[in-house]
Parts: sequence; C-alpha cells; structure tokens
Amino acid sequence: MPVRSYFFHVLFWMAIYGFWVVVFRSYSISLTKTMTIEFCYLIFITADYYIINYFIVPAFLFKRKYILFVTGLLGTILLSAWGRSVIALNMSVYYFHVPGKIDFPDLFLHSLINISLWILLITVGKMMIERLQAQSQLEMLEKERVKHELDYLKAQINPHALFNSLNTIYGHIEKNNQVARNTLLQFSELLRYQLYDCGEEKVSLDKEIEYINNFISFHKLRKDENLVVGIDIGHIDSNLQIAPLLLVVLLENAFKFVSNHSDKENKICIQISTVGKLLHCLISNTKEFQESDPENKLKGIGVANLKRRLELLYKGRYEYRIINETCIYKSFLTIDLS
Repeated sequence: MPVRSYFFHVLFWMAIYGFWVVVFRSYSISLTKTMTIEFCYLIFITADYYIINYFIVPAFLFKRKYILFVTGLLGTILLSAWGRSVIALNMSVYYFHVPGKIDFPDLFLHSLINISLWILLITVGKMMIERLQAQSQLEMLEKERVKHELDYLKAQINPHALFNSLNTIYGHIEKNNQVARNTLLQFSELLRYQLYDCGEEKVSLDKEIEYINNFISFHKLRKDENLVVGIDIGHIDSNLQIAPLLLVVLLENAFKFVSNHSDKENKICIQISTVGKLLHCLISNTKEFQESDPENKLKGIGVANLKRRLELLYKGRYEYRIINETCIYKSFLTIDLS
C-alpha cells in the first residue's frame, strides 16, 4: 500500500473516531469515559474492516467459497463483539467503578449491533467509492477508445489518397518501361501490407513470406548487379501465424550492410523453414572488412526494436543469436509459434 494510501486510511479513522466522540457523547458521563468507549469500538471495528475486506472477501467471496465466507464474516464480528464486551465490562468495573451489576448479554448485544452496523456502513461506502472510481475509469477508457478510433479513421484517409496517387503515377509510366511499372507495383504491395495487413496482432506466416519475397525483389533493384541473393524457402506450415514485420528487420540489416566489392561476389543468403511449430530463419551477408559490427549501426528502430518485440511477444519461446566474422555476418532466429 503506498504511503499516500496509509496516510488517507489513518486520517479516515481519526475522522470517524472524532465523529463518534462528538455525536455519541453523553453529558451525563465524562468526556474521558466517552473517548475510552469510542476508542474501544474503534479498535475492533478497524480490525474487523481490514480482516473482512482484505482477507475474508478475497480469500473466500471472490473464490466463490460462500460457506467459508459467511462463517468467517460472522465469526469475526461475533469474536470482536465478545472481545469488546469483555474489555468494556472490565473497564466499567475496575477503571470507571460503575456501581451495580452489569448485564453482560445486553453489553454483548449492543456491541454486536454497533460493530455490525458500522462495518456495513463503512464497507458499503467503500464499495460506492470504488464503483464511482471504476465508472470514471470506464468513461475515460471509452473516450480514449473513441479518440483512437477517430485517429485510426483519419489515418486511413492519407493511405487511401497515397494509393490513388500511386495508381496515377503508374498510369503515366510508359507501357514499354516495364521495370519502372513493376517496381512501382512491388512498392505498392509492400506499402499495402504494412498499412493494412499489419494492423492485426498476428498474420499468416504465408503472408509474411510473400511480403519477404516482395521485399527482396524490390531491394534487389536498388543494388548493383554484382549482388547475389540466394533464397531458400523450405517447408512452411500454412496454419502458423506470426507477429508481422519481425523477419524483415534482419533482411533490412543484410541489404544495408552487405559488402560492395567490385572484384568479388557480394552475397546475401536467406533460409526460412518450419519444423513442427518452430520457425527457423538464417540470414547472412558478406560485409566490408571495416564493418565490424553492423548491428550497432541499426539500433533505434532496427535490431533493438526486434529484440524488444521478441521479448514482449515470445518471451522464453525464441532464440536470437549473431555470428559476426571478419567478412560475413549471420543472424539466426528461431521462434516457437505454437
């Protein structure tokens, strides 16, 4: 419980105690006796409140153990009423020296009624406050949901206009320029996947592989003819799903940091397959000798983002490791997609 909450609870019970002393004070008896009587009630009512609300209710009522709940509730109140009656009896006899015989059953009945009544009132008050707080939180969440929905709908306008613009550009490219037209189509497909299909928490692994193939084809156009890209897509279980845009981070890394030798082959190798529910991915690329650690250059929204997403989505169900050699950089990723 936070310090602020402790302070609030102490302040609340002090206010309750002060209220009892003022309201229930009888001018036929001294103020000291009134304060003692009410303080005795305060001890047992406070103890009962916390025992019932923080132990009995969570342990029995929330777990639908109704017999144990009723037994614990009645037992706690009866025990408190008896304890308060015993203390009040002894205080009356030995401290206040009240003359005559004190009726213990009557004292017990009054203690039982008062303790039960105040526990009920305070508990109901607590429940009403919690309900108001919950209602306020629900209203706040509903406002946020509506705002997010409006933002999402507003965001759809720009992509729609963007695709219309791409279609216009496509129509103005000469038909004999197939390279430019195909490049624009590939770019359009990549964009469509990122904007629409990736809105879901998970996508079909087949769709992700299709996106990867389009990504590779598109980025090969940006590179020199001296670059060789080897793709080995093994068996892929079409029933498996994966969080979108995980594997593409490794591909971006490979295309960004692949070597650019003029006298020898520059190569990217991609191997993806599934064995049961396990996805295996190996991506390697040749690299310049001075590029000692490509990963460090792609922190930000690259590899660091990938590691964070893997930890959040597949904690304890993935393995990601890197082999950084002099002339080659390899990334291994295995994910349990079950």
